Amino acid sequence: MWLYLAVFVGLYYLLHWYRESQVLSHLRDKYVFITGCDSGFGKLLARQLDARGLRVLAACLTEKGAEQLRGQTSDRLETVTLDVTKTESVAAAAQWVKECVRDKGLWGLVNNAGISLPTAPNELLTKQDFVTILDVNLLGVIDVTLSLLPLVRRARGRVVNVSSVMGRVSLFGGGYCISKYGVEAFSDSLRRELSYFGVKVAMIEPGYFKTAVTSNERFLKSFLEIWDRSSPEVKEAYGEKFVADYKKSAEQMEQKCTQDLSLVTNCMEHALIACHPRTRYSAGWDAKLLYLPMSYMPTFLVDAIMYWVSPSPAKAL
Repeated sequence: MWLYLAVFVGLYYLLHWYRESQVLSHLRDKYVFITGCDSGFGKLLARQLDARGLRVLAACLTEKGAEQLRGQTSDRLETVTLDVTKTESVAAAAQWVKECVRDKGLWGLVNNAGISLPTAPNELLTKQDFVTILDVNLLGVIDVTLSLLPLVRRARGRVVNVSSVMGRVSLFGGGYCISKYGVEAFSDSLRRELSYFGVKVAMIEPGYFKTAVTSNERFLKSFLEIWDRSSPEVKEAYGEKFVADYKKSAEQMEQKCTQDLSLVTNCMEHALIACHPRTRYSAGWDAKLLYLPMSYMPTFLVDAIMYWVSPSPAKAL
């Protein structure tokens, strides 16, 4: 009996490996538009797909970022400046993409642009702090996607949205986790709607990786600015020790960040060029072994874990 079971499991994984290893043909004819290519995942993915022979259309926030990327890639890669928070910028970029792809349509759209600051306990933040993140991470994703969907549908292509494990389990305050939950919901509804047209939608859910988004220096600077503007009542409730513990916790998280960004970009590439892409990709061992299992745990257990490991306010009961 155990032998039959072992053979069955072995055959299942062999079939799974074979199915996932199948790659599309004629990659050199396919256009892929990527947002957030100034640095991090977006920049590495643009270089990776360019090396694969795809026609990469890279959107950067700054001309400096675009110039640096062009200097590291082939002449096939083209760049455009894009601020996903401005509808007129999105509209101009969409028109540029339309002129680039012409009748071929857009095979891949990768919504990668994102920010993580300001982040702090919710009570320390303002409505505008939440809006700042949601404008980029969620509303920007929606605006870019809606602007380019006709081109993706024409090519029967792929939409790849960069979410996060924080879109599965919300472990800190601010707009970041909220935005990623929103990306998950938008992607789920989009996937079901576009399945009728042969378009596939995938989500990338990375753990903690060392990028500009997870920069400890930027995080501490932002957090201290938020703390300084907080009311005396809030400062009394949380206390100076909370600030010190919060800073220490952030420093420890940065030390645990994975530095190999290709673990994420390989998932993105697979979602774009595989014959049978997955719906969700988890990148990083922390995502696979810690955060995803936490997302399936009973709520009271996750709450207890976070209560135990998180910094405690001065007036905690």
